[in-house]
Amino acid sequence: MAVYTDVSEEQLTAFLSAYDVGTFLSYKGIAEGVENSNFLLRTTKATFILTLYEKRVNRDDLPFFLGLMDHLAAKGLNCPLPIQRRDGGHLGELAGRPAAMVSFLDGAWLRKPRAEHCREVGRAMAAMHVAGSDFPIRRANALTMPNWRPLWLSSRDRADEVLPGLRDEIDRELESLEASWPKDLPEGVIHADLFPDNVFFIEDRLSGLIDFYFACNDFLAYDVAICLNAWCFEKDGAFNHTKGMALINGYTSVRKLDGAEAEALPLLARGAALRFFLTRLHDWLTTPEGAMVVKKDPLEYLQKLRFHGQILSSAEYGHRNEEILS
Repeated sequence: MAVYTDVSEEQLTAFLSAYDVGTFLSYKGIAEGVENSNFLLRTTKATFILTLYEKRVNRDDLPFFLGLMDHLAAKGLNCPLPIQRRDGGHLGELAGRPAAMVSFLDGAWLRKPRAEHCREVGRAMAAMHVAGSDFPIRRANALTMPNWRPLWLSSRDRADEVLPGLRDEIDRELESLEASWPKDLPEGVIHADLFPDNVFFIEDRLSGLIDFYFACNDFLAYDVAICLNAWCFEKDGAFNHTKGMALINGYTSVRKLDGAEAEALPLLARGAALRFFLTRLHDWLTTPEGAMVVKKDPLEYLQKLRFHGQILSSAEYGHRNEEILS
């Protein structure tokens, strides 16, 4: 979450008149994240998250995002519920941006997740994959392998400003991944951004998943690979095998990985590390000064990318043979 677009109280009051949500009380920007402008909004009836969809978000994708949250909530998954306008729609306009409100989930994200939290994340991710299996709208992943080269080319000429030799290293890595990226793995709706700040806990109980604005159709195991990157490395860059085992065990307690998915997991984890490295690099180099945005260090994901390049088998992440669906 982030704030790129300022909203006045007068604009917000006019926007809220299209909803039956009570009288406006207060709002404040939320600085974390990189994609949209988000505000915590309080009214006399409830607390909501208000999102303004910025230029990087395709307006045509919004029915997928909002419909998916509705679908998953109806299946019993704890996630934000889009708030309906008086005219029956979900989408309005605010400060020249498409905008929508969703319900506020209780809980907080964990700064120091433990193995038991990783297990709960694995279970919730698998439950989301199962619940989304009959969602009727499709959305292609705009940040999957074919999209990495154009993204890289937007930053390539300045890459060595961040780290000498970076340009040549990523050239080699991208070429390798393009040549070996898997095909025909099980697909479905994935979250694609299930980082700790998008998972809420109340004490040790997972209370909900948020921020579905990267959700798309892609390999289900790619979501597992993203979470291995996001949840199972310590601050010093070391991979925590216990957390990896817990995350995968949690996932496979709900949905088994098949043999091809297990075999592809190290490659998918490399790809996931490269994807987040590339978007972080782009934002690091292009985010304007003064934007209310937390810039994230791309070199964290370069270190993870190098780690995955040394992994030969999913067992090194904690995956066990009995968790494979033959």
